[in-house]
Amino acid sequence: MARVLNSIADMRELARRRLPRALFDYIDRGSYDEVTLRRNRADLEALALRQRVMVDVSNINAATTMAGQACSMPLGIAPTGLAGLMHRDGEICGARAAAAAGIPFCLSTLSICSIEDLAEAGATPFWFQLYLMRDRGFNERLIGRARAARCPVLVLTLDLPVQGVRRRDAKNGLAVPIRLSWRNAFDMASKPRWTFGMARARRRNFGNLEGHLTGPQAGHEGFRSLAAWIKDQFNAAVTWQDAAWVRSLWPGKLVLKGIMDAEDARRAADLGADAVVVSNHGGRQLDGAPSTISALPQVAGALRGRCEVLLDGGIMSGQDVLKALARGANGCLIGKAYMYCLAAGGQAGVAQGIEILRGELAVSMALAGLTDVRRADGSILWQAGGG
Repeated sequence: MARVLNSIADMRELARRRLPRALFDYIDRGSYDEVTLRRNRADLEALALRQRVMVDVSNINAATTMAGQACSMPLGIAPTGLAGLMHRDGEICGARAAAAAGIPFCLSTLSICSIEDLAEAGATPFWFQLYLMRDRGFNERLIGRARAARCPVLVLTLDLPVQGVRRRDAKNGLAVPIRLSWRNAFDMASKPRWTFGMARARRRNFGNLEGHLTGPQAGHEGFRSLAAWIKDQFNAAVTWQDAAWVRSLWPGKLVLKGIMDAEDARRAADLGADAVVVSNHGGRQLDGAPSTISALPQVAGALRGRCEVLLDGGIMSGQDVLKALARGANGCLIGKAYMYCLAAGGQAGVAQGIEILRGELAVSMALAGLTDVRRADGSILWQAGGG
């Protein structure tokens, strides 16, 4: 009997079966004791939707805009490093699925496919995500490459001046490119679908960093360790002045990702950001931080409509999207959910995952008596003792 996949949890389980353990843990787990990782889900689950009846819900509209881009639903694919190792040419698969579904796709600086690979594959227009690295000239060249690819949106990630300690990655010996060793030989041999797919991939290293690999992590195999490269190249001295420098170079929409505080939200708006992403890096950076859904109202309240508010962190269903909108978000981005779907089935898996979320959102809207997603607000959330 064919496997029935009708939830992101189903996609996660299939991804677990198909990926080498080091890669599955990379997308599935968080930093330190994973307190924030668990909070992202627990706090979303704790919110209850208000059930309404006898409302004409024969026409449900989920269309909206995110960072100025028309979207078929308030959802986009977040920038995710190493997506091209979850499935052969993974970023191209994800971008094509997103384009077909009418939602944004954001390419990570730490992608396997390069900006040019994605542009040549016709997966446009896609957004590009930038980390601020020590080499400002390289940052400037990356921005120029994104402009040349006609990316309409630049997403500047702010919450990784240093890398949080991700204990699972260290225990699993995660390295890029993936190397065969005595520790992972059996695991890789037991994943023939993944192994054969990677053998046919156009790249197995960081496409955007090709030609820039210098320092102790460079060699004939390129970067041997993601963690080592981040430690060597990421810049712990970055300030708002650096973000202003990026703003001065980028003529399109600018999104600042990693905002969890009202004061930082106001600074982002003052700088000229078109949107912010309430994000704790999927629970992979500051462990012990609040969940994104609990930080969202404070950030949205501080901005007062000065720029859009997006959210990521723990989004695993269409109901989660609706709850985020009710708490003040204009839209959501999915990272882990996207990676599960990509690992489970490539482009078709991502397309199926998007449609699962779309269906859940539409049904939840109907049962909450909401016909237009742009009108979602706190009134659709259930309050104990409410009238």
